[in-house]
Amino acid sequence: MGNRKGGDTLPLHRKGDAGAPRGKPVEFRPFKRWFPWLVPLFVVTNVALFVLTMYVNNCPQSESRVAKVVGMTSSSRCILQSELGRFSFQPIRENPLLGPSSSTLLKMGALAVSNVVSGGQSWRMLTCIWLHGGVVHIFANMLSLLLIGIRLEQEFGFVRIGMLYVMSGIGGSLLSALFMQGSISVGASGALFGLLGSMLSELLTNWTIYENKLSALSILVIIIVINLAVGILPHVDNSAHIGGFISGFFLGFIILIRPQFAYINRKNAPPVYQAPKKRKYKTYQIILLLIALILLILGFSVGLVVLFSGVNLSEKCSWCHYLSCIPTSRWSCSNSSSQTSCLSSQLGNQLNLTCEATNKMRTYYLQNPNANDAVYQLCADLCS
Repeated sequence: MGNRKGGDTLPLHRKGDAGAPRGKPVEFRPFKRWFPWLVPLFVVTNVALFVLTMYVNNCPQSESRVAKVVGMTSSSRCILQSELGRFSFQPIRENPLLGPSSSTLLKMGALAVSNVVSGGQSWRMLTCIWLHGGVVHIFANMLSLLLIGIRLEQEFGFVRIGMLYVMSGIGGSLLSALFMQGSISVGASGALFGLLGSMLSELLTNWTIYENKLSALSILVIIIVINLAVGILPHVDNSAHIGGFISGFFLGFIILIRPQFAYINRKNAPPVYQAPKKRKYKTYQIILLLIALILLILGFSVGLVVLFSGVNLSEKCSWCHYLSCIPTSRWSCSNSSSQTSCLSSQLGNQLNLTCEATNKMRTYYLQNPNANDAVYQLCADLCS
């Protein structure tokens, strides 16, 4: 993104450099270059947790359990069951991303608002950003993380990027919980959009360091708009994208601030050259930092208070659902917020389920009336 003034190194004549030919410039880097290890570690962690989730999911066994509870023969609907065994994927109609069931994701720590607000499981707002819904989901996110995160870690180090990634992910979870209360949420998308948001604020707050400013800004804005536009497709939680982007945008003003170029140039100037004193940060940088810090604290505080007050913002805002899905002639948004929510009534071993998203109804005859996990799976099947 954009070339910095003088590139990564600056030519400088140093007096008394041992072994250096007379008059030959000595190069130095105005900013330290870091070795990126945290972002690759994040990728490995996400992949390992996905493998663990598929192990826990154990599609063949769960299908057999559901079939036994309902009193029917298992039909072995798991994808690639003979090749992958217990790591095989749920049927396409249940999970088109090639991954586990919703009940398994919930067990592993997916974001479910009822569990957070009523169950005291606030930790789900953090754990959900390390889980993914399928192979397609994790491949897209991890590829983006490598392309964006490694360069940022090289520029700013693992401490700053680690803080930025985790806090943006939590910010995405918070906004998702406020607007998408009828479904579970997983994925690192909020954290990834936080990295994009921080790149924009970093460009703005370190404006004097960059050459070709308008070109760099235009390219970055186009990338951000395209990524946010993808979020209007069905079954994509754009609330997490927007929450992560806003969090990362404000965090960028705070933790990615750079000293102004004139200050760096004077600091590394030869002793014989007495340049005028320069402040480390420009006034606008300090102002942006303070504004971002206030808005960030205020936003998280208000969001948490509203969430734990049991308020569903999607019911208070008649148009906000368009931020996550815009219905067209090619797709419907009706299933995006309540795809696994069912109304149920039970009399003995007879269970009647009605999917709230599609109004589909079905009656099941259970051999074990107390098998709640199987009932949840039946609801997911009915709403698929």
